[in-house]
Amino acid sequence: MKKKHFVTALALASLCALTAHAETPKYIFYFIGDGMGMGHVMATRNYLRTVHHPDSLPLMMTFPVASPVQTYSFSSTTTDSAAAGTALSTGTKTTNYMLGVSPDTVPVTSIAVDLKDQGYGIGIITSVAPDDATPGAFYAHVNNRKLFDDITADAAASGYDIIAGAGLRGSAGAADVLRNGGFDVVYGLDEFNASSAPRKFLLDTHKDHPWSVGYTIDGPWGSLTLPDMTRAAISHLTLTHPERFFLMCEGGNIDHAAHSNDGAAVIREVLAFQDAIRQAYDFYLEHPDETLIVITADHDTGGMAAKGNARFDLVDLQKMSKDKFNEMCRDIAENASMSWPEMKTRLRELFSLGDAIPLTPEDEAELSAMFAATMSGTAGSENTIYNSYSDFVGRVFRIINEAIGIGWITGSHTSNPVPVFAIGNGAERFGYFMNNIDIPKAIISH
Repeated sequence: MKKKHFVTALALASLCALTAHAETPKYIFYFIGDGMGMGHVMATRNYLRTVHHPDSLPLMMTFPVASPVQTYSFSSTTTDSAAAGTALSTGTKTTNYMLGVSPDTVPVTSIAVDLKDQGYGIGIITSVAPDDATPGAFYAHVNNRKLFDDITADAAASGYDIIAGAGLRGSAGAADVLRNGGFDVVYGLDEFNASSAPRKFLLDTHKDHPWSVGYTIDGPWGSLTLPDMTRAAISHLTLTHPERFFLMCEGGNIDHAAHSNDGAAVIREVLAFQDAIRQAYDFYLEHPDETLIVITADHDTGGMAAKGNARFDLVDLQKMSKDKFNEMCRDIAENASMSWPEMKTRLRELFSLGDAIPLTPEDEAELSAMFAATMSGTAGSENTIYNSYSDFVGRVFRIINEAIGIGWITGSHTSNPVPVFAIGNGAERFGYFMNNIDIPKAIISH
């Protein structure tokens, strides 16, 4: 055997032996940044370095183990969240849109179920809908991710200790199904803290946008944030299962903002995700030999990247997300309640357009014409998976992205690799170029 082949074989054998004989950690935190590619993480790093301190890093980038991860699904080089969630929860590749089943529709088992059978407390939380693809991948088995009522029924039957998120996407009776399954369905942290039930299903009090707890850049829409939910889940699991527990936490709004190509909102969502991770990291510092924290993403959304001479100091000048500004413009158009000079003032106040971000005469003429078309109802639109934006809104945010120095290749998913970061008991098992199906297998050691 050639020397290099011998060394490679020896390394692989050592890894296999390490995995085979290691014990599953007592406390497992599994963070999934929906849509969070390496470009999203690096943009956040560049923002922190530019605005705060040259040595500032997102917490995940301080972890001792980091590697790239392939994300393709069984049916496509570019996965959706259902197939990726299934891979990350069960170690099985499946067809896009399928959730918790193999390509031939056979149910596959999540590591959360395996751990529950071993006596672990189980928590599943997200900043978007708890019956959406990524959280659903840890308890549901459906052939289509949009079968929300079936997903809710599987949640009710899961026996998990806490599931939390914004609002349910299924029918009006979904909450009753959960109650009949043994959950105390509570709305907001006040009700959560007042409940003494061993199994809780926590939902937001906000009703206008039930699929999300709201973008961080817009301030909380309801009563929940991802860091708050993480803190509440850790508290609940520590109370009900102090000896061992598993918590999956999804940062779903990273994906939503990336679909919108809203660079500043993405950075704020990664920072909120980091604040949630910090809750687990503080727990790890108290239990370093018994805790594993793994952070990854289901896929990359948008192909976000920083250009040369980027101005990340401009991020803090954006006071509103693209989605909320789009909603505001729709309301203005419906009521015909604003002139172009008034909108110019609003653009300066909200985004510093015409001030720190200069507008050329050509930019202003183009925006003025697009705004007039919006007001008259003749504007064109650009569509993404979650929203439809007027040409005026789209142009405003292209100018903002260009000024910051953020580029995008699409408003959809890409096949770019995503990162994995790990710290704690068993972190060494994540230190190689991974496939997403490898991650759950590395979390549970047999």
